Amino acid sequence: MNARRLRSRLKGWGGVGAMAVVCALAAVFALLLPVAQSRGGDSAGVDGQGVAHGEQAKAPKCVKPEAQSLNPASGDKDGETVQRIKERGQLIVGVDQNSYRWGYRDPNSESETAELEGFDIDLVHAIAQDILGDPTKVVFRAIPTNQRIPAIQGDKVDMVVRTMTINCDRLKDVDFSSPYFKTGQQVLAAKGPEITGYDESLANKRICSATGSTAFDTLEADKAKGTLVASADIRTTVPNQLDCLVRLQLGEVDAVVTDGALAASQAAQDPTVELKGKPFTQEYYGVAMKKGADDLVRRVNQILVDYRKDGWQKSYDNWLAASLGTSSGPPPVAYK
Repeated sequence: MNARRLRSRLKGWGGVGAMAVVCALAAVFALLLPVAQSRGGDSAGVDGQGVAHGEQAKAPKCVKPEAQSLNPASGDKDGETVQRIKERGQLIVGVDQNSYRWGYRDPNSESETAELEGFDIDLVHAIAQDILGDPTKVVFRAIPTNQRIPAIQGDKVDMVVRTMTINCDRLKDVDFSSPYFKTGQQVLAAKGPEITGYDESLANKRICSATGSTAFDTLEADKAKGTLVASADIRTTVPNQLDCLVRLQLGEVDAVVTDGALAASQAAQDPTVELKGKPFTQEYYGVAMKKGADDLVRRVNQILVDYRKDGWQKSYDNWLAASLGTSSGPPPVAYK
């Protein structure tokens, strides 16, 4: 791809592509530098006391991972984890800062320091409002896809709100809230007839996915059992999902596999790419928290009960309706 063509493609997606290139180069530093957005006070590092500590219990048999969370509980009697967050006076949350319309900084913002915004960010503010009485009492930390679980286990964050799919393997390492969004894996590729979906058209094609993502797990499993065409090349993995879009634009890969909700947002950034075929999995996003932090899990689930009634649809219409269309509302909820 020559320089003139690359510049034309980057220009076509409104300047967000330029930000993506920078984000791709800087991703390895994401955990070293907290996102400097604590509008409620000075940013404070996690002191290791923000979450409950306890031995990891043997995970129960997992059938429907999205229905394995604890029943909601109000804040009438705060547990140890919630109490420590209140004493600190800030909620420390792992998020993405380059997923368009989910968690990102608008490069076209008139503000000198563009604040994080998006569907996931709205939910974080709702959680902070309920626990701390102020939606701005948040310290955001940029977490690469493959560092979401380590960040929770290492007490770097109280929770991760970052388009994170609830699945049985992850439930062995972290606890999840009840689901707040339903999606599925889908293919993203350049416009045209060459690639038609998750099918034989991926033969001899280079596919990109994020390390530690359910997309990569699915690709690997399907390759092993023959569901994915054998000649598909799935070796390209990156720390952050947006890096795959950059690889696609640079011609280094032929297709991207990721959650359909994220793929739709990426297609909205670049008019030269589009979703191919239908979603081929069914997945649910949840808020991830440390094993044993039951009081925080129950509190977040109660917040989600209220948020689904008043807040979810407004946020969806504001951020996602343009790329995903009309919503049927939040996903159904069941608890173990």
